[in-house]
Amino acid sequence: MKLERRPNYETKFGAAYLGNSLELMTAIPNSSIDLICTSPPFALLRKKEYGNVDADEYVEWFKDFALHFYRILKPTGSLVIDIGGSWIKGVPVRSLYQFELVISLCKSKERGGIGFYLAQELYWYNPAKLPTPAEWVTVRRERVKDAVNTIWWLSKEPHPKANNMRVLKPYSNSMKNLLKNGYKPKVRPSGHDISSKFGLDRGGAIPPNMIDGQIDGNKTEIGDPIFVGDIDAEDLIQPVNVIAASNTASNDYYQRRCKEEGFKPHPARFPQALPEFVIRLCTEPGDIVLDPFAGSNMTGRVAETLQRRWLAFEIDQNYLQSSKLRFEENTHEFC
Repeated sequence: MKLERRPNYETKFGAAYLGNSLELMTAIPNSSIDLICTSPPFALLRKKEYGNVDADEYVEWFKDFALHFYRILKPTGSLVIDIGGSWIKGVPVRSLYQFELVISLCKSKERGGIGFYLAQELYWYNPAKLPTPAEWVTVRRERVKDAVNTIWWLSKEPHPKANNMRVLKPYSNSMKNLLKNGYKPKVRPSGHDISSKFGLDRGGAIPPNMIDGQIDGNKTEIGDPIFVGDIDAEDLIQPVNVIAASNTASNDYYQRRCKEEGFKPHPARFPQALPEFVIRLCTEPGDIVLDPFAGSNMTGRVAETLQRRWLAFEIDQNYLQSSKLRFEENTHEFC
């Protein structure tokens, strides 16, 4: 898909555009996008250079974007948004803005909402996140470190396009031993009746909604297996919903090239594991992925590698220009 205006840059599968996504989305036809995967500016107390809205204004600010999201998504499409939490100024109490936003998005149109369904929550655990607000975490010691963002997976229909077979993770050693030696059906202490079908080799474990973007501190490439660690074989039946990945790499390809070209890197970058998991789960090769708050365009880079068509919208020219570095020839680093 290409818009009528000229893109800032193009690749084999996608195009990146400079401008306000509210304006750019008007050129996208109804029911044409398979997946919107994005991280909009959060309602943080501290103002960021990329712009963010106050918590008490956030729902109304986001509504204009959400109306476009609903219009351009296919009936089987998904909207996946990374929304970080915030605090109420002056007290160690959490803001409810992201919950108010999701309720607004998922209310029926008759009740003044957008009409989305909440398909599932995912969780991104960033082990390298700083302990803020410092007053409550490191000075008074009244709170623990806030290191988790909620990833809200919304859909236009109760059954969006998704297949967890596309994100199977390798079996743990305990599961491999179980498959090799056999499994005796039994009832667990929790009351779950584990049938003989549990011992069938289906090519991999049902994925948890925990995604590990690193293996023993080493980077992984797109397409590599994502390991979460060995757990008891019986616990592989159900998925969990935590994405564990750091976005603090200081010398990856993107940042090295930004330094060489004189660009200031985007300060709030997606970890590779997050869009990779979502794109694999909710799309197939050839489907269209949109990131309306593209930033450093990790979503587009992952979509390109996975042979999904993509669109990226970014309002800041510096960030958009530097994101092009992710697509340089012979580039194999994505963090």
